[in-house]
Amino acid sequence: MISVVAGLFGLVVGSFLNVVIHRVPRRESIVWPASHCPSCETPIKPYDNIPVLSWLILRGRCRSCSEHISARYPLVELLTALVFAGIALVNGFDEDLALELPFSAVLIAVAFIDLDHRIIPNRILLPAAVYGLVVGALVDLDAMPEMLIAAAAAFAFLLVAALAYPAGMGMGDVKLAGVMGLFLGAAVAPAMLIAFAAGAGVGLAMIAREGAAARKKGVPFGPFLALGGIVALLVGNDLIDLYSDRFL
Repeated sequence: MISVVAGLFGLVVGSFLNVVIHRVPRRESIVWPASHCPSCETPIKPYDNIPVLSWLILRGRCRSCSEHISARYPLVELLTALVFAGIALVNGFDEDLALELPFSAVLIAVAFIDLDHRIIPNRILLPAAVYGLVVGALVDLDAMPEMLIAAAAAFAFLLVAALAYPAGMGMGDVKLAGVMGLFLGAAVAPAMLIAFAAGAGVGLAMIAREGAAARKKGVPFGPFLALGGIVALLVGNDLIDLYSDRFL
């Protein structure tokens, strides 16, 4: 039941994330005006704003102008629901959800924004960092030294990578890594490993498919960091324990 409730909550949050993904890169308010069709700007009625279901009923089109509505909208809603349900199912219902669920929502938002615009906005990262500091201190003050060390280490690691290879890594990625360390603590290490492994895998697949031309295509790293962060939320500590048992 906890995971079901978390999933339903994720559908609602995912609907809000669609607003964030669309408006924040354009420096628009995420609270005003109300949700409206991007084409005809007709306000969306509440009964046409039900996550996933409304998109299916309307067959992916605006009720007013019949303009096509991207399938990304229900995709973001479903993805957020699945991530929220998975986190609640794996980690259980406790105060840590106050950190884990908002953090996963941030990761989903920045992943899609980075895919579209090749940026990771400070308007998302700064509030996330402040939230992580304040709520993290309230939830588990004793863990804050670890979180701060992890944030500094992850930030420094990607900063070196960005300075060494500025064409492949931006400061948005560096700042996102710092925020990830703040929320994940030591689990940011497997998150970074997964991000680099996934990025390398996609890069090799592109080279195998397109040859030398693939080297000229830039691939945003934010989505890979987001993937690593979500995996770390689910099994990061288990991966650390597995490594410790096998190699330490």
